Amino acid sequence: WTDWAGRRHDKMIGRPVSMHAMRGISAHSNGFQTCRAIHLLQMLLGSVDVPGGFRFKPPYPRPAPPGPKPAGKHGGKANEPLGGLPLGFVTAPEDLLVDDAGQPLRIDKAFSWEYPLAAHGMMHMVIANAVAGDPYPIDTLFMYMANMAWNSAMNTAATMDMLTAKDNTGEYKIPHIIYADAYASETAAYADLVLPDTTYLERWDCISLLDRPISTADAAGDAIRQPVVAPDRDVRPFQDVLLDLGARLKLPGMVDDNGAPRYPGGYADYIVRHERGPGIGPLAGWRGAHGEFHGRGEPNSKQLDAYIENGCFWEGEIPQAARYYKMANAEYLAWAQAMGFLPNTRQIVFQIYSEPLQKFRLAGQGYGTEQPPEDLRERLVDYFDPLPAWYAPLDRALPAGGEFPMHALSQRPMHHYHSWGSQNAWLRQITAQNRLFIHAGTAENLGIRDDDWVWIVSRNGRVKGQVRLVDGINPDTVWTWNAIGKRKGTWGLADDAAESNRAFLLNHLIDEHLAGPGRRSNSDPITGQAAWFDLRVKIERCAPEEFGETAPVFAPLRRLTGASPDTLSYGAAFRAARHP
Repeated sequence: WTDWAGRRHDKMIGRPVSMHAMRGISAHSNGFQTCRAIHLLQMLLGSVDVPGGFRFKPPYPRPAPPGPKPAGKHGGKANEPLGGLPLGFVTAPEDLLVDDAGQPLRIDKAFSWEYPLAAHGMMHMVIANAVAGDPYPIDTLFMYMANMAWNSAMNTAATMDMLTAKDNTGEYKIPHIIYADAYASETAAYADLVLPDTTYLERWDCISLLDRPISTADAAGDAIRQPVVAPDRDVRPFQDVLLDLGARLKLPGMVDDNGAPRYPGGYADYIVRHERGPGIGPLAGWRGAHGEFHGRGEPNSKQLDAYIENGCFWEGEIPQAARYYKMANAEYLAWAQAMGFLPNTRQIVFQIYSEPLQKFRLAGQGYGTEQPPEDLRERLVDYFDPLPAWYAPLDRALPAGGEFPMHALSQRPMHHYHSWGSQNAWLRQITAQNRLFIHAGTAENLGIRDDDWVWIVSRNGRVKGQVRLVDGINPDTVWTWNAIGKRKGTWGLADDAAESNRAFLLNHLIDEHLAGPGRRSNSDPITGQAAWFDLRVKIERCAPEEFGETAPVFAPLRRLTGASPDTLSYGAAFRAARHP
């Protein structure tokens, strides 16, 4: 292989040690620096993108620091486009989205002095901030399939109250809620306007290299979903609805020079013809007028047909000599630039010492023209260490003593990844009730037996659930599946369904704010990542008369759809065809 400077090598040197830092590391208030420490160790070991080590998957690695910056530096103007992407990469105080007084411009406070590097935004704080009018009140909350009245929210009971909270004049603090969903979820019940979406079986979708790639370490890849059944009810694909709304509002990029819709064929039309940059579109495969190019190329009107012929997937293999040391491999850098993944062929240098973090620390110490509010200086100095530095999770640093000694985690079951699944009778047979998994030795010490019911108690509330004793768990940790528990009146479930009578959520126990003065989010102070896994609890065995039903149980919501049938006959025609 050839390195970035043109030097030939006859071997690949690296240590076959692979580490992956994902949600279990990052979903803490110290998650960013902990992730950095793991990656620093990988760099020191020489285990990055080597055989047996951590492998980059195209379009990664990206340049460091990456671009672009988040748009909205001057707050934006009514009835005008934002002027860029709403999310981006802050590398210095001058990139922050704050006003002249240093206060946040975004409702979620992302890219502010409180959470400077919040590259994913902070959706978990939008409702609480809007109701508090901090940094300002809003007129309309518009969400897509984010179940923020249930399993996607911290402090669920309080969040539900916020969605109906009124001011001193009797008006709602959030006057209008628009919600798009494919299912009658808990959040849909709170909306003034519901935009009913299709399921994934009824629409075009794009699993794009521009979003969440499905590449392997040896090949770039993307895919489509195609509609296989026609909707039998009054629904529209939400992507089509967004394009329609954008055209009606005459938004730039949504209309042509004559003011007509730019993508009259809806999302399928957009997938094929939209270009993020010259020759760069949502799909990398079969580009060019005749499908002769991959990666870069002009739009191809037959592109979706080519994907369907190939089983809806495209894969572009990385040249053999370019598969390792991608950050410094001349052949990979040239291939990635040709594909449109990188802007140039310069080597990508890892940052052991982070200049962007040091700039924020220096601002906290009083250096530089951009200065933070006084109450945030200590926070910047303490946490923005240019070298990875471990610190205790913020919630644990506040007075709690040993009252809540156990860690409590929610994990996502593959068959019910968010909430979607409880409307599916076949998936319900796999899991209709979640259990609290607890170490058998810990349970014995607490007088808890398998199938007992327990109270799971945090400083924010109490939840009741049924336990399952296991050996393969840390003795100081309990965990459960997320989103199995449902509220009555939702998802087409009967009132006696296990999901709303025996299943439970841990979300009720997690406070969206840290204990103590101020309204500091329960999040990483650098990135704004929600600290879902900082939850600490104690476990108490229920009295026998408390067995059998979960708590809390909220009042049933008004049904938006009819209940699912008691007896399902779907598939009977298939059996009849096979066995006439």
